[in-house]
Amino acid sequence: MNRIDALFSRLKSEGRRALMPFITAGDPDLPTTAALITELVQRGAHMIEIGIPYSDPIADGPIIAASYHRALERGVRVAHIFQTIRTLRAETASGPLAVVPLVAMVSYAIIHKQGVDHFLHEAAATGFDGLIVPDLPVEEAGDLMNRAAALDLRLIQLITPTTPRERATKIARSTTGFIYYVSVAGITGERQSVPADVAENVAWLRTQTKLPICIGFGISRPEHVRQLAPVADGLIVGSALVRRLADVEKLNRQEVVQDIGRFVSELATGLDSSA
Repeated sequence: MNRIDALFSRLKSEGRRALMPFITAGDPDLPTTAALITELVQRGAHMIEIGIPYSDPIADGPIIAASYHRALERGVRVAHIFQTIRTLRAETASGPLAVVPLVAMVSYAIIHKQGVDHFLHEAAATGFDGLIVPDLPVEEAGDLMNRAAALDLRLIQLITPTTPRERATKIARSTTGFIYYVSVAGITGERQSVPADVAENVAWLRTQTKLPICIGFGISRPEHVRQLAPVADGLIVGSALVRRLADVEKLNRQEVVQDIGRFVSELATGLDSSA
């Protein structure tokens, strides 16, 4: 069974929610990325979303965009990322990470440039379990979803508060793995509070799909986790975590990895206290 499906099946039976940190591959470097993945799993993360750096990121705010540019300037490329994840999977085949899903956030421009079949085969062989392709419209997603499914990869699509309901239904029906519900209109980034209409919108979305629904964008505090956990199957945290990577110039890498680990542990505590 695909690790994403297995995770949500297990958590559902336990009445629990998934915590899903986002990190940028290669920021500040790929050895740190590998160390972060291991640390985050030890600190309570259930799934890791890994951003593939792209020069023109879609929907990403300044914090994540800056991390992409840092990685690209240091020469990080898709082949390097795949090799890092492949090695990490091999080294942790008998540990906790073995069952943890890894999901790539990747622009379709990268997939197209690499060649669709080549990219999908490499992603599957590397140890990825799903793809989030934010610049692929639902009207053009069917072919990629089918090709990915043949390799046991899930294609996760995004629904926003401004997505018309007819279109949201169409997206939900052409998504596999889970639905990524964007809590706010606009770009990624840390926010003081979460919108009041999230619960209502997610409740409606549940009438259209049986897939797990995970909420992202703007989640940056344990109180956000406590507030949203009752209505979500998973919570995605990105900018608040990636921002800490910028401190690597001031601190050594081990300190940065541990700092991010402590932050994720705090978020996990918020998740537990919402149960």
